[in-house]
Amino acid sequence: MRRLELLRIEHRDLDSAIGALVDSGSGDQMQVARLKKRKLRLRDEMALLEDQLVPDIIA
Repeated sequence: MRRLELLRIEHRDLDSAIGALVDSGSGDQMQVARLKKRKLRLRDEMALLEDQLVPDIIA
């Protein structure tokens, strides 16, 4: 699913951006917090899409 792949790429890019801001010490805490919040929303959306791809099997 293309949407899921794009979300994973954006999630990875956000992770790198957050790491770079924290490592450089130049990122303000509000900016880092906004990026982390966006990253969490992406993770939730990815989980939702993954759940739709994999059927629930009750054994």
